[in-house]
Amino acid sequence: MIRRRSTPWIHKWSRPIIAAIAGCGTLVTGYLTIEKLTGGSAACIAQAGTRGCNDVLSSPWGTVFGQPLALFGCLAYISMMIFALAPLVVNSENSNQRKQIENWTWLLLLVGAIAMSVFSGYLMYVLAFQIKALCPYCLASAFFSLSLLVLTILGRTWEDIGQILFTALIVAMVTLIGTLGVYAGVNTSQTPGSTGQQRISFIPTPAQTPNPEYGWEITTNSGEAEIALAQHLAKVGAKEYVAYWCPHCHEQKLIFGKEAYQIINEKVKVECAGDSPKGKPELCRAANIQAFPTWIINGQTYSGVQNLTELAKITDYTGPTNFKYFK
Repeated sequence: MIRRRSTPWIHKWSRPIIAAIAGCGTLVTGYLTIEKLTGGSAACIAQAGTRGCNDVLSSPWGTVFGQPLALFGCLAYISMMIFALAPLVVNSENSNQRKQIENWTWLLLLVGAIAMSVFSGYLMYVLAFQIKALCPYCLASAFFSLSLLVLTILGRTWEDIGQILFTALIVAMVTLIGTLGVYAGVNTSQTPGSTGQQRISFIPTPAQTPNPEYGWEITTNSGEAEIALAQHLAKVGAKEYVAYWCPHCHEQKLIFGKEAYQIINEKVKVECAGDSPKGKPELCRAANIQAFPTWIINGQTYSGVQNLTELAKITDYTGPTNFKYFK
């Protein structure tokens, strides 16, 4: 009598575990995406003098093609969940078809896990040596990506180990080259806080009631760089949609400073609050504004507080960049 080999437990449960880890990654990156798009501040405990999660979100590496990097991470985790669960939910009486689905999804899981791990490794380097911040969400996402790779390799019997090595090499090279290409324009010398900039925070909101005409008083002063950028934004037709009672809108004002924001106020800003003397809510509805502040530049929408280095980059600004403040 021939005894059948028992299936290792990791092979039985690898797909559900992969899906569960990808689900955790989806929650983390989804939360960061929502905070970035709505201009919120991610809940993150950082010691005094230590840069945290919001510094990462607002850094040049936090945005790709005008959208939050976390959004692309969220889509990647959702894809990994679909690949992991597809053979488990597809009812197919054809064993060959089911086997084909399993093989293809395992290959997609391998490619996805390798790409995510390589990209996470690059971001960990940036986090440690460029931004110099402590971001628990970023560390958690990197751990999830590495866990997905380990489970994908150990979760089934790969008939050809050379296939794994060859696939890993090709995918890693393509991912790394693509990543370096996407971030080729990032000027590390302009990373917020890297040149003695002062961090701005208007949270928690003071008890003082904002004035419907101008909100709270701007307490920061502008330098030549802030004024030049404000003039450039007005020249290229940028629009900033705000509400006078919005704390994050006031953070944006503080980053520009009093003198520069006077230019923004006159030529760029659109007040969305209907009870403000300067309110033009109909323009905000026409532009489909969902959160404050929201910038619309060259037809692209950028939600939330924007560091001046980001605004300079997306508008091809070439003036002085010794900005004084960042979020």
